[in-house]
Amino acid sequence: MTNQPYEGYDPYQQPPAQQQWAYDEQQYATQQWQGQTWETQTHAPVEAAQPQAPAAETAYMHQQPQQQPQQQPPQSYAPAQQQPMYAQQPQQAPQPTHTPPPAPAPAPGPAEPGTGYGPATLAGNARITDAQRARLEGRSPIIEPGMQPALLTGLLGLLLAVAAPVSSYALVVPLVILQAVTAAGWFRLNGMWPARQGIAFAFLGALAADAAVLVAGRDQAPAAILGPLGIWVLLSLVLQLRSHADPDTRMYGLMATVASSALAIIATGFLGADPDAASVGAAAVAVAVVARALPLPTVASVIVSVLAAAGAGIAVGGMTGVGAKGALIGAGAAVCALAGHRAASYDYPSKFVHFTAGVALPLAAAAPAVWILGR
Repeated sequence: MTNQPYEGYDPYQQPPAQQQWAYDEQQYATQQWQGQTWETQTHAPVEAAQPQAPAAETAYMHQQPQQQPQQQPPQSYAPAQQQPMYAQQPQQAPQPTHTPPPAPAPAPGPAEPGTGYGPATLAGNARITDAQRARLEGRSPIIEPGMQPALLTGLLGLLLAVAAPVSSYALVVPLVILQAVTAAGWFRLNGMWPARQGIAFAFLGALAADAAVLVAGRDQAPAAILGPLGIWVLLSLVLQLRSHADPDTRMYGLMATVASSALAIIATGFLGADPDAASVGAAAVAVAVVARALPLPTVASVIVSVLAAAGAGIAVGGMTGVGAKGALIGAGAAVCALAGHRAASYDYPSKFVHFTAGVALPLAAAAPAVWILGR
């Protein structure tokens, strides 16, 4: 036996099968890394010019495919078939596309006729009132109460005209109704609702004036009416000073409270006036408001209302002791009543305003004229 020299075992030398598997594994790793990067073939010169990455990063990149050996397919990948596939299909860099900026939106212009929206709505201000939109569109912001509130005013005026010659206590019943509706209607006309405290405060002032006239008598009616009026104005100031609202809200509430109290208190003028004059004035207001609600042009309607009130004053004055002076009382009361009617028609009021302020303001505004002209 020929003694051959013993060849030591090289632990780094692998059998042919293992060498093939390691070679395939290395090619697969190279394949995987080249498939996951962007354009490795086309950017080869750029990468060569760059400094070499640290060893830690290089090791991490080569170990990445080997971290999940279970997911690798057991079959071998031939380098002659797989490697040229990536070399023959170099990817091209995507060309940047230029997107033109969107055209600016056109500025909102005036409203087209028939759209139903005003320029303020097109500009983004949707919280404008109907009256403001009507002014912008050239329409009138005035809506008159109509015939139904006018008939209610006529009915209340006839009750005052019938109760005045009977007695002062009989006149108080329809007068209190008039004062309550006046206080509620004025607050609602100014957009302050619910305003129970303000309405109750104004109505309480009217009751105080009625009681003062009943106690002092008709001869002392001016002092009996002006006294509660001054007191209620002072109390309104005190109440608003104690309010925790902002200054604008307090000022707005103060004006509404003072005006409502004043209108409700001056309605007591029917109670302080001569009974015959109160009867003539209330009847004249009833006729004037109903005539104003007729479907006539505004100027013609006003003229017809005043003339009808003067005629009613003459008729009622003939049945009482006033006589021909009733025409003057009726015409003066009608002018004041039309002013109150106009106030209740302002700024697109609601139906509730029409049936409160539209009913009561003509009679309440006419009370001072009835008292003055009746003397």
